[in-house]
Amino acid sequence: MMRSGLIAVTLAALAMAGCARQTELKPVAGAELPPTPYGEAIQPEAGDLLERPVQAAPERNVELRTRSEPREDDPFDLPPEG
Repeated sequence: MMRSGLIAVTLAALAMAGCARQTELKPVAGAELPPTPYGEAIQPEAGDLLERPVQAAPERNVELRTRSEPREDDPFDLPPEG
């Protein structure tokens, strides 16, 4: 019983250690990148395919609040009808 617990903890630690490894992504040996997109003259590199377009991750154009502030009056915050 104790032995199987030790094995499980060891395997979990090894799995967690493997998650932190960061290397450059490359296609598997013998595999190719996806075909050239329609209308493109050149095949994009692996790094180009990993970049997200602006529409997928737009930048914020509002400043986040860093401390609490009193709320302004909201004319649409009405009590429920009853």
